[in-house]
This record gives sequence, structure tokens and C-alpha cells, in this order.
Amino acid sequence: MYLATMPRFVNAFGGRAFEHGTAYVTQGIHAVALWLPPGVEPDEARMGAIMEETLRPEISEDIASIMKGMAEHHPRVPHWYLPFIATDPIWFGQGLGTLLMKHALRRCDEEGIAAYLESSNPRNISLYERHGFKITGRIQSGSSPVLTPMLRPAGKMG
Repeated sequence: MYLATMPRFVNAFGGRAFEHGTAYVTQGIHAVALWLPPGVEPDEARMGAIMEETLRPEISEDIASIMKGMAEHHPRVPHWYLPFIATDPIWFGQGLGTLLMKHALRRCDEEGIAAYLESSNPRNISLYERHGFKITGRIQSGSSPVLTPMLRPAGKMG
């Protein structure tokens, strides 16, 4: 079920980056970052439909609470949004995530626009902090993993 559902969910969550030319990949496609430009949002209707058809009923309330928390923490000012970044596990520790972050954040700084993300992996928080992101809250419900919303004002790179 996961292998069939996850690509559909990633497409609904960050796929609009492809339409805007802001899906960044490394050579060899060992890492990818899907950035949504200011004013472009995930396809929430498709995300909701996918979750409705695939989630176990006992966690649906927690997921609804997490989605509400994500909406509450999402900045109201124009910003670039990173819904998805991933590295092939074979290539962890090679600096590919850093390469993708620097590429995207350079554009944020050139445009004078903030960047925002929610980290689903506590191990990645230090990477984001090195790039100027600051923790802005905590999103968690029931036994769900913690999501950490993080905002980076424009102009943080030299």
C-alpha cells in the first residue's frame, strides 16, 4: 500500500514544483527538493482524498489535528515552501541536501523572500538551522511523530 500511495501523496504535496520549474534534483537523481514558490500551495483536495482512502480510521483524528497545526504555523507572508526533500539513503552524508538547500535559498535571497518548511525528521533540524532556519513551533497529535515548523528570513546566505 505504501509504495502505491506515497508517490501519489508526494505529487499532491509538492508536485506543483514541477509545473513551476522549482523541483531541484542532483546529478544522478540521488537527492531531490520540491520547492513551491510564493502563492503556490500543495493540492490539499488531492492530499485529503488520498488520506481518506488510505489512512487507518484510528489515526484519522490525529492526522486531521496535524494538518490543522500545519495550517496554523504556515506563514501568512509571501514565502518559498519546501514540502519535500529527500536523499537516496546510499548517498546520505555526501552533502547533497546542503547542495539543494543552497541552490534554492540563493533564489530566496535574490528575491528577498523567506523560506518555510516542516521537518518530519529531528536529525535534519541541525541542517536547516545551519542554513538560517529557526524553529517556530511544534506540531504533534496523539502518538504521531513531531513535525517541527521552521522559518528562514530572506538574506541569510552570504
